[in-house]
Amino acid sequence: MVYSTEVGVYISGLDCLCGMPISSTIDSHFFVFFAGCVYIRTPQSLMAGLMWIGVKDGSNHLRHVCRQEDALSAYGWTKHNGRDYGHQVLVDHGMILTTEFIKSKGEGSGYGWDWAVRIDVQIDKSKWNEDFGRDAQLFFYLADEGGNVLDAGRENLNIRESSLLASGSRTDIGNWQLHLKSTDDLKLHYSGFHTPHFHNLSDLVEENLASQTRKHGQMQLPDSSDDSPNVLVFQIIGGFPFTTDIVFISATNSESSRVEKRVNSLTGDSLSNELKYKEQAYDEKIEKIFNLAEKVDSESISVGKAAVGSLLGAIGYFYGQSKIDLSRTLIHSEHAAYISYWPAELYTAVPCRSTFPRGFLWDEGFHQLVIWRWDIQISLDIIGHWLDLMNIDGWIPREQILGAEALSRIPEEYVPQHPTNGNPPTLFLALNGIINGLKNNEFNVMDRSEISLFLERAFGRLDAWFQWYNETQSGEQMSSYYWRGRDNMTTLQLNPQTLTSGLDDYPRASHPSSDERHLDLRCWVLLAAQCMHSIEELLNKETKPEKNYGSTVKLLSDLEILNEMHFDDVHGAYFDFGNHTEKVQLKWKELKARRQLVREVLERPVLKLVPQIGYVNFFPFMGRIIPSGSWILEKQLELISNRSLLWTDYGLRSLAKTSSLYMKYNTEHEAPYWRGTIWINMNYRVLSALHHYSEESGPYQEKAKTMYKELRSNLIRNMVHNYQQTGFLWEQYDQVNGKGKGAHPFTGWTSTVVLMMAEAYDII
Repeated sequence: MVYSTEVGVYISGLDCLCGMPISSTIDSHFFVFFAGCVYIRTPQSLMAGLMWIGVKDGSNHLRHVCRQEDALSAYGWTKHNGRDYGHQVLVDHGMILTTEFIKSKGEGSGYGWDWAVRIDVQIDKSKWNEDFGRDAQLFFYLADEGGNVLDAGRENLNIRESSLLASGSRTDIGNWQLHLKSTDDLKLHYSGFHTPHFHNLSDLVEENLASQTRKHGQMQLPDSSDDSPNVLVFQIIGGFPFTTDIVFISATNSESSRVEKRVNSLTGDSLSNELKYKEQAYDEKIEKIFNLAEKVDSESISVGKAAVGSLLGAIGYFYGQSKIDLSRTLIHSEHAAYISYWPAELYTAVPCRSTFPRGFLWDEGFHQLVIWRWDIQISLDIIGHWLDLMNIDGWIPREQILGAEALSRIPEEYVPQHPTNGNPPTLFLALNGIINGLKNNEFNVMDRSEISLFLERAFGRLDAWFQWYNETQSGEQMSSYYWRGRDNMTTLQLNPQTLTSGLDDYPRASHPSSDERHLDLRCWVLLAAQCMHSIEELLNKETKPEKNYGSTVKLLSDLEILNEMHFDDVHGAYFDFGNHTEKVQLKWKELKARRQLVREVLERPVLKLVPQIGYVNFFPFMGRIIPSGSWILEKQLELISNRSLLWTDYGLRSLAKTSSLYMKYNTEHEAPYWRGTIWINMNYRVLSALHHYSEESGPYQEKAKTMYKELRSNLIRNMVHNYQQTGFLWEQYDQVNGKGKGAHPFTGWTSTVVLMMAEAYDII
């Protein structure tokens, strides 16, 4: 993903299982501006984007792709409605770029409609070094992935003579024009390129500028073009401060095109008025949906708005083929056997534009907890696209690395997906909320109809998805489950990772085996069964004896069976079960002519409960399986509120301080990840459960209520404080001082902070 703007066109999802694509049931005729990029969804789209000259390590650098190493002071959508409006601020070493856009279905506009982008450039004089110049240099580009030729407006660009920058034609949107208007004194230069590669356009611009600097001593584009260019880059040079409006007009060949009138309606004062209207509408919708004014202060409200805006602004469209590793499914295979998945599209939110700019299955369910409340049509569209990725067995690849840009951002060893491996089916969390919304009449008549139609059409795939988990992830004992994908041969990992669980290095049984029983997976399957049972009842589906969701719910929520398999009376806690010893360490040894940290096992493992206290222990609590009057509930509350274990002033640690693996490296280079730091998605789920028990009559109601209020206050206060200090929401938060850590801006599941503010929780 990039900091700036891309334009592209929608085609419905592939039908990989049966029937019509689920995603095609939703009206998707709209642009999505993500990372500052405008998209009409199509595999070969017309894109537009922004680059600029910034400062890094005392020298000029061309900014384009979102990267943490650029060290921008702040960037992100402060407001974005997911459809036709967004407001983004980027702060780069004293230079402040504000980009705003609207999309307009005006008279005469074609498929994809018209759009306008306003770019405002300011400087903070206290932070800007004038040695780096008194001018800003922006590079606005158009790129046609379909190879259609783009025409520059004229050889010598002069906005005083004509606002036209470029024009072209596509079969999907017809003839189009790009215009630029500004009242400031701007200089324009351009360059045209012919290239099949689009994920590294900044390299072309850098090479071109370097060549011009060597030849002419000036860092400006040459006002020339390759033959048949499918990329046009426009260099905009202006003294600080300046503002410019860039407008895309579709269907200029139609009889009612009225190009000049449409350009004027999307620039200058007209654009200013429309942007103010859209901003006001965004603020009003935030308040209508989340009712924040009654629950939190003004500083928190501004962070809540940014959390929603950044999540929606990071929704993207991806197209490509996943790489599938079949080696674990082939008997006696000595070498990796890879095949390509079918060419597929995915419309999805992403966890983090800079570090994780792609779809992650278990993240997406948490994203949808916010999105379905904001715009049910967008949410159903996204869920439908994920279901369209399902193969005939009911498996969905957990990480979606689609297209050249995605492949360029991830190490090769992490690209292959394994069809034996799952990921938490968190989409059922969102679907549960949507179904409860139906039951509580939270939707209008049109939305209710669309939701019902969606569930009817999606039922077959949801059923196949559930059966895949229930059958392929089941354990040796009835109603037990374990995550596939752990490495039982590793000599380098202190505790073999469970990447498939989403909790990566969270401690599990020291020696992976088929005897394992993973508590969290058992609870995820129960959640999925509860959701499927609710959908069956909602749609009046006939229950099939071999697929009786009601019976599955009854079995997996049976407290006696759960306790027999996972409960430890001494600790008063639920644990994983497996072949385990606590006496494992990393020790330096000479291996292959170099010194390495190698795992050393000091005692023979035995089958037993795994005595680690952390997020996994509380999945039965999060799932509301424990009765409100049970003494076991009291023990859960005691464990959660114990400062020597999980409780901090900033949220709940992922792993107790008393754990043998607390904040331990898993290998020589793998720092602790889910071994102590605070993660917002799991805190949200615990907070949801506390809220539930605080409203349930019983001996522990008041205790749950007190804990709920304090935990909610701690989480919101710390995230708001970090945002004010750094300009970002973070992937995780330090359990000692509360400071943001890891990837940023992380407006994936950390955006559930707005749900905490609104006291809007997942209902099970």
